[in-house]
Amino acid sequence: MNIFKTVEEKAGMLPEKYRQMSVEELENIVRTIKNKLGSKLFLPGHHYQKDEVIQFADATGDSLKLAQLSQENKEAEYIVFCGVHFMAETADILTTDEQKVFLPDMRAGCSMADMADIDQTDRAWTKLINRFGDTILPLTYVNSTAAIKSFVGRNGGATVTSSNAEEMVRWAFEKKQRILFLPDQHLGRNTAFNLGVALDEMAVWNPIIDRLEYEGELEKVKVILWKGHCSVHENFTVENIKDIRQTKPDMKIIVHPECRREVVELSDLAGSTNYIINEINRSEPGSSWAIGTEMNLVNRIIQQHQDKEIISLNPHMCPCLTMNRIDLPHLAWSLESIDQGNAHNLIKVDKTIAADAKLALERMLGNN
Repeated sequence: MNIFKTVEEKAGMLPEKYRQMSVEELENIVRTIKNKLGSKLFLPGHHYQKDEVIQFADATGDSLKLAQLSQENKEAEYIVFCGVHFMAETADILTTDEQKVFLPDMRAGCSMADMADIDQTDRAWTKLINRFGDTILPLTYVNSTAAIKSFVGRNGGATVTSSNAEEMVRWAFEKKQRILFLPDQHLGRNTAFNLGVALDEMAVWNPIIDRLEYEGELEKVKVILWKGHCSVHENFTVENIKDIRQTKPDMKIIVHPECRREVVELSDLAGSTNYIINEINRSEPGSSWAIGTEMNLVNRIIQQHQDKEIISLNPHMCPCLTMNRIDLPHLAWSLESIDQGNAHNLIKVDKTIAADAKLALERMLGNN
């Protein structure tokens, strides 16, 4: 092997030989190693993964469900998480020291999670506590880094999912007068609004300029929203909804709560990924739907429901680019490296960070 290939592989880059393999060859590698390792291997696949990967998943679901299934699967020595980095971190936090969690491509991150780093958050917290005193409880969406989950755990807060966000915000308000909601402003805003918090009682913390964006009397603020967003869901617009209403007036519009407030307001239904899937599953044959969520999932739903008219709310929407980093070549490489004893892309969260992050997760799980 030449020096450039050695450096590439040590850096976690896919060796060229996997790029040259046919789909059949790659699928044979995955299938063979899965059969060989049996119950020692667990392969969770997030809803937004490509079909070429999801076909091999032992379980599909959202990030927290898959992390919990990893935790419950005590037989699995190797967990190859087909999702993004923060999801694999959560699986590592919840599983035992003997279990090893791998991410097939370390470039599979999450732009939303990256919008709140720990240095920004520590600075913001200091300024907010100086201004509002001990009146704030932090909550973080599970779509966040282990460091942010750890920060929340240290400060008495909890994680939330898009399914239980309302329940967790109620829990937080029972403890403190205000909440800091990280890192997705749209989920935080939509959740708080549904619970009766007025829009003029919500401020936005801008981590780029270290400043609270708010016009009005600060004492009125109940919710402080971190200025982060999902790059996929923010691309659904009011114009998309107007187009559907004009061209297909009988079509129902269902969106994820990571969409902007005005998009959720104009839609017929809004809810988590599982909520969207369940609503389509129980809808009548012949019904028609425009779905505002990630394109890989929308395409899979379309294929599963040929008896219904289903389209993406945004006809120009692309799949989540970072989710798409996990592909068949990376999956085959990951499994083959485990089988050959030279596994790469191990996800290992620092023990101190993991302990506090687990507190935040357990506070949520204890309330569900």
